[in-house]
Amino acid sequence: MRYFLWFFFLFSLLNSTSQIPKDSVPPNIIFILADDLGWSSLSEQMDPKIFDSKSDFHLTPNLDRLMKSGVRFTQGYAPASICSPSRRSILFGHTPMRQDDDSFKSRYEPGKNRYLTIPQVLKKINPEYVTAHFGKWDLRIGVSPDAFGYDFADGDNGNAQGNSSSNGDEKWTAFFAEDNPKQIDTLTNRAKRFISKQVQHKKPFFIQLSHYATHANITARKETIARFEKLTKGKKHPNVAWAAMLADLDASIGDLMTHLDQLGARKNTYLFFMSDNGGVEFIAPVKNRLDHPDSFPTPMRNAPLRGGKWTLFEGGIRVPFFVSGPDIPANSSSNRYVTGYDLLATFAELAGSKKPDSLSLDGKSFKASLSNPRTTSDSRNLYFHRFNNGYPHSAIRSGDYKLLKFWKTGEILLFNLNDDPGEKMNLATVMPEKVKSLNNALDSYFKEVNPALFNQLTTLTSK
Repeated sequence: MRYFLWFFFLFSLLNSTSQIPKDSVPPNIIFILADDLGWSSLSEQMDPKIFDSKSDFHLTPNLDRLMKSGVRFTQGYAPASICSPSRRSILFGHTPMRQDDDSFKSRYEPGKNRYLTIPQVLKKINPEYVTAHFGKWDLRIGVSPDAFGYDFADGDNGNAQGNSSSNGDEKWTAFFAEDNPKQIDTLTNRAKRFISKQVQHKKPFFIQLSHYATHANITARKETIARFEKLTKGKKHPNVAWAAMLADLDASIGDLMTHLDQLGARKNTYLFFMSDNGGVEFIAPVKNRLDHPDSFPTPMRNAPLRGGKWTLFEGGIRVPFFVSGPDIPANSSSNRYVTGYDLLATFAELAGSKKPDSLSLDGKSFKASLSNPRTTSDSRNLYFHRFNNGYPHSAIRSGDYKLLKFWKTGEILLFNLNDDPGEKMNLATVMPEKVKSLNNALDSYFKEVNPALFNQLTTLTSK
């Protein structure tokens, strides 16, 4: 009965929000999703107050330009520390904890689930929207984007489609020179053709451009690699071919921005950029990735953040996150923490919904922070879980504090991210009351949204 009432409410709400005034012009929305791109990987600071929140080697002039044309969210989070749960979360506006991993396919099967996706929500709000998904899909459930409401898509694509001629066994030790690395030109050209057609027919559009870069295998143009070979390597980022791969991605995004300008579409288009998770902690990755950052001889690739992909330390989930578009003040920043499962509600409000937060079980619209970046709303909690049999762990972000809980060992870590964004000083023993309150909040949410998994994990801790 509870699920029926939720579906009825959602249906009624969407019907009420689909009445768009005739004189209004709905905005276009472009969502660019990079793969495995770390928070401090760009040549522009992700946090203007933290000098080290940029690369010491990479060059990303177009992404820097896009960031500086709008608002950067200094505390923007991916929903998960690996790709598939993060992409599922973004699509539905739900936390990965709620969606689960093993049961996701059966619970979210198209045509049978009670939840709506980003393209379905936009079309309910305004049927004029034309939607497209190009590039990496990788939900790993054998279902293509069109089944979830996209009008145009590349299909059920995973990492392999971005590695046209590379050897998977050498993805960390070798690099490959190609004219169309990671299919960046193919994706950008598809996006440009789609945009041109919608502008010509005066149709509002939503496009998710999911790049295969910068996921391994490491692939870049020969001439780009040669350019970086002449530069001084960084201590944090010394990999020449990886820097070239990012530069090629950057150039393709610049090409897309130029195309929008030439069409005159930029003035009514929002461009969102983020990564699906943080970058790998080292190239090649290490097995002791949970260790304290000071235990390694060189800086981790996401420094000053700790850790990287596969973990819920900040380096694994805090990512480049910025938005450019109408009425967004240029070169602005917001310390409001936002996440990928907030996008559905945000897109819905931009499209005209009056109650966007009701369209997502977990996400909250941050539209107010686009026109007024100083607007903050950090009273809520963010929840994360790493689905992994070897070291399953969960995290809660609440205000300045973040608690990590490792289910097999029972270890709990507590950090004040305002004072210690690198998560080097564990406060668990000196702040037992804070540990208790955050741990209770984490457990309560977990028990509410996924009681079966919570009970399974609790059994691990008790062993």
